[in-house]
Amino acid sequence: MILPIASGFGITVATMPLFIGYFQIKKYGQEILEEGPNWHQAKAGTPTMGGTVFLIAIIISALWVAVWQQALTPALWISLFILLVYGGLGFLDDFIKIFRKRNMGLNSKQKLIGQIIGGIIFYAVLVSEGATNTVNVFGYDLHLSFLYGLFVIVWLVGFSNAVNLTDGIDGLVSGLGAISFATYAIIAWNQQQYDILILCLSVVGALIGFFGYNHKPAKIFMGDVGSLALGGLLATISILLHQEWTLLLIGLVYIVETLSVMIQVTSFKLTGKRVFKMSPIHHHFEMVGWSEWKIDGVFWLISLLFSGITLFIYFL
Repeated sequence: MILPIASGFGITVATMPLFIGYFQIKKYGQEILEEGPNWHQAKAGTPTMGGTVFLIAIIISALWVAVWQQALTPALWISLFILLVYGGLGFLDDFIKIFRKRNMGLNSKQKLIGQIIGGIIFYAVLVSEGATNTVNVFGYDLHLSFLYGLFVIVWLVGFSNAVNLTDGIDGLVSGLGAISFATYAIIAWNQQQYDILILCLSVVGALIGFFGYNHKPAKIFMGDVGSLALGGLLATISILLHQEWTLLLIGLVYIVETLSVMIQVTSFKLTGKRVFKMSPIHHHFEMVGWSEWKIDGVFWLISLLFSGITLFIYFL
């Protein structure tokens, strides 16, 4: 259990300075949204796409440990496939932003099509491996029949975008992701799904290594390449462990962040008024005077609390 963590951590820590240095030499940096908090403009030019490094670290670590432990399974391969597809979409998005020096990369329709295609392929593999078309709802199997395919796609796309929305301040998703995947590692260990356990621990190690460069003040951002991939992988793992309901609690922060955007947009369109000073909600707390470290700490504690509640319910 130590090896995938150490491998993910070591590869990330060893490689990230080279990646940051290259971006600094080439003056490739993040374009900051004009509608964001004013003080975020100071972050303009900070290297981004750091997710590229920790995704490579995750893939290498998961593969070599899985080979050594004879745990190369279809579940591991399809998980890495989702990581690559969603990460690839984020990579293209980030690449366009950087090299065209604009804050808009792929449009929402292009990203959605790519995410849906990835979800369809994932569902096809599930079916080929004997998926029962059921969703675990707090311990009870809900049979969805043909609607299960739709659920899988919505689950992957929804949480991929939710984590992407959450990645708005230094270190937030690095910490949340480490907590989320550590929780799933415990569940995978209990189910003796060692392929998923290896993958989760590889992610935890890589994110801990990345946090050293991503905490306030960030030397590098993960970019969409990291956040889209992490969100898609979280949804994938919850399905492969047949513990879909757990992501509603483990991923509560991501859900609240997404809901805050939906509420803000709906309220403004219907009434012309905003519910929050800014959305996603982490920006609202920035606007009322919270530091990024305080937001990180509070949100991590919430994630730890609800991950603990999830494990308590799971082991009942």
